[in-house]
Amino acid sequence: MKVAIIGRPNVGKSTLFNRLVGKKIAIVDDIAGVTRDWRSMSARISDLKFDLIDTAGLLGFEHDMLFKQIEKQTADVLKTVDLILFVVDGREGLVANDENLVRKLRKKIQTPMTLVANKCENTKTAENLGDFYRLGLGDPVPVAAEHGIGIGDLYDVLKERSLSLGEDQAAMLDDEEREPFDPDAGPEDLSNRPLNLAIIGRPNAGKSTLINALLGKERVLTGDMPGVTRDSIHLDWTYNDRKIQLVDTAGMRRKSKINKRLESLSVKDSLNTIRYAEVTVLLLDAQMPLEKQDLTLAEHVIKEGRSLVIAVNKSDLIKGDFLSELRKRLLYVLPQVKGIPCISISAKNKRNLDKLMDCVFAQERLWNTRIGTAALNQWLAETIAHHPPPLASGRRIRLKYMTQIKTRPPTFVLFISKPAELLDSYLRYLLNQLLDDFELPGVPIRFQVRKGKNPYDHKK
Repeated sequence: MKVAIIGRPNVGKSTLFNRLVGKKIAIVDDIAGVTRDWRSMSARISDLKFDLIDTAGLLGFEHDMLFKQIEKQTADVLKTVDLILFVVDGREGLVANDENLVRKLRKKIQTPMTLVANKCENTKTAENLGDFYRLGLGDPVPVAAEHGIGIGDLYDVLKERSLSLGEDQAAMLDDEEREPFDPDAGPEDLSNRPLNLAIIGRPNAGKSTLINALLGKERVLTGDMPGVTRDSIHLDWTYNDRKIQLVDTAGMRRKSKINKRLESLSVKDSLNTIRYAEVTVLLLDAQMPLEKQDLTLAEHVIKEGRSLVIAVNKSDLIKGDFLSELRKRLLYVLPQVKGIPCISISAKNKRNLDKLMDCVFAQERLWNTRIGTAALNQWLAETIAHHPPPLASGRRIRLKYMTQIKTRPPTFVLFISKPAELLDSYLRYLLNQLLDDFELPGVPIRFQVRKGKNPYDHKK
């Protein structure tokens, strides 16, 4: 069952969406018109599962072009749902915009609508509920989404609609426990697992245009003005039989230039998206490539341990080989991760998009690399023989054993006799050799050093 939430701005649509989804997905603020792109997520109330769609408020947008895009997208998605939850403000009561919106919806769609009166956390709002009968949507369902009040009554409405559609709601199964990590296991089959791919960058770099170009349709809002995208929009997509969750994020400016609370929330949402992504595409503007903010974003992706691909958009506007210069600068400013792939693309002209996706899948495979313990320790012995570790208090530091403890990103543990005495320069040498010898360009490897156990400690 597909359910859409609609209503005028500031009635609490996104708050209700977050409540039913069970996570703070949508940005919520007192400012009208925060939500722009519609989003769809799986929701659940008790044993009832359904797809829930959050839509824009259809009022109060600063550009007519933006409003026309929002109105068309909302109308298209409402035609595909099984039930519409028309949300009103129970505190404020019935207003003219509620009536106008209901009248407009009745002309365009035939989908059943249920009236939901939000912000009904006390008995005083009951006096306003009578006015809502003028909308002709039947009995209003009083809820307080912020506090979780009235969700049981909403469940009854949704359950009735689900049964009328003939759906058999099966019990939700718990997630299967993951098997313990085995460094000597064969390579993981990635084709059956969805890829979480995030597109990030500065405002006006062309992130939403790239999303639409990849999907082959106008799914997210675009415009010449910065700040069109505010929420991180998660989109299910299939590319060459591979399932992908594509995430469009808000543009991120330097922290010193963020002066609005709403923009701060958007940036926080984008940074949170990076944390849960697997591969991140950092989109640069070819006319202003690799500014300080781009480097800050790249460093954040690496710090989070995510795989990074750099795509230079609007490259059709630039002549000459600018990629080689870009790679040299990356090697200088991001020495901890050598060989980050750089692709020149044009989202508007749909140029090199297949090449970009090939690069994304290649980085995902590297990010899931498993190196067997025997191969690691053979490599360690050869590396030490070529360049022995330094002395500590007149004695050689012994590098005893090395193993990989996890993937995503590849994480290695090195057991040595005196961890505190080993110089950072030697650790960097080992890390660079590991990246080169096992061919892991652009992978943010985690390297841990621990003290090896003394087998004679129990005799002391």
